Amino acid sequence: MGAQWKAKHKQDAANAKGRIFTKLAKEIAVAARNGADPDMNAKLRSAIETAKKASMPKDTLERAIKKGAGLLDGPANYETVVYEGFAPHQVPVIVECLTDNKNRSAQSIRQLFRKGQLATSGAVSWDFKHLGQIEAEASNSDADIELAAIEAGAQDFEQGDDNEVVFLTEATDLDMVAKALPEFGYNVLTAKLVYRANNPVSLNDEQRSEVEAFLDAIDADDDVQNVYVGLAG
Repeated sequence: MGAQWKAKHKQDAANAKGRIFTKLAKEIAVAARNGADPDMNAKLRSAIETAKKASMPKDTLERAIKKGAGLLDGPANYETVVYEGFAPHQVPVIVECLTDNKNRSAQSIRQLFRKGQLATSGAVSWDFKHLGQIEAEASNSDADIELAAIEAGAQDFEQGDDNEVVFLTEATDLDMVAKALPEFGYNVLTAKLVYRANNPVSLNDEQRSEVEAFLDAIDADDDVQNVYVGLAG
């Protein structure tokens, strides 16, 4: 659901792409802490694939890797901080920040949640599944989705557009499944941990617009990396 509400209200293309690159660069830098070689670092390999899919310039990508690996301007001191709360109309929201200043992030999130309700840890996440999500595409016409899911160890799958498929895994099995899928005819595009709501809320059009504006404001914050929302599609 996280991507659906974003896609419906496209903002200025240049600004949107700039924010995407900033978020991806931080994700790459954090992943590169465990090594600058993507062949030996599954998390970095996935982050690089996501960046390439978003058409990140090569020099920006390489700079992020070097920064994360401590080869440029010192190591990247980003920390992950998770906030939970409710958007208007009691829609549950989980916000993941990747920040080098937790106090700044906390202040920003408090302000952004003025039209909603910031909650304590666990108040919202209990109603979400934390799982692995792998976006992949068939590398040949004989690829069998169900067989690939079973053999690679995925828990479920969802058919996307064209040849794209989303495989869902246990959080601890993400890397294992991502490595196995190519053996069964699927090229992995992205692999990451996500939150999915168990009981998404249904709203009318007016309420939904209010919630989407709230989510857009949160997503635009520089420290916010991912936003997960329990909103019915």
